[in-house]
Amino acid sequence: MANAASGMAVHDDCKLKFLELKAKRTYRFIVFKIEEKQKQVIVEKLGEPTQTYEDFTASLPADECRYAVYDFDFVTAENCQKSRIFFIAWSPDTSRVRSKMIYASSKDRFKRELDGIQVELQATDPTEMGLDVFRSRAN
Repeated sequence: MANAASGMAVHDDCKLKFLELKAKRTYRFIVFKIEEKQKQVIVEKLGEPTQTYEDFTASLPADECRYAVYDFDFVTAENCQKSRIFFIAWSPDTSRVRSKMIYASSKDRFKRELDGIQVELQATDPTEMGLDVFRSRAN
């Protein structure tokens, strides 16, 4: 297990599931949670390839921080099918201050463990990570 600067370890499962998403496209999204008592980042939810963006946003709690990775498929102006792997730092305004601080201080270290992230988003409410935002950042 990697040891983060904030003292948060990254559970090996996080890296394994991310590699499966990246290489085999086994998942549409992964939601990660920091277990404060165990001081580690764990996988909270895996989204099947058939699940939609709406399923993904519904997986993020309205008042708690999370990290997430989303495999975004899109078609370019030249009509090419492409995908981008997004890293989302979800930190809603209504979440606890302590939680926001822990997630903020652990983010860069955790993100480095996930090799292959192409775009990063920071979101405090759903409008900051809408499909339009994904589309504009994907190109």
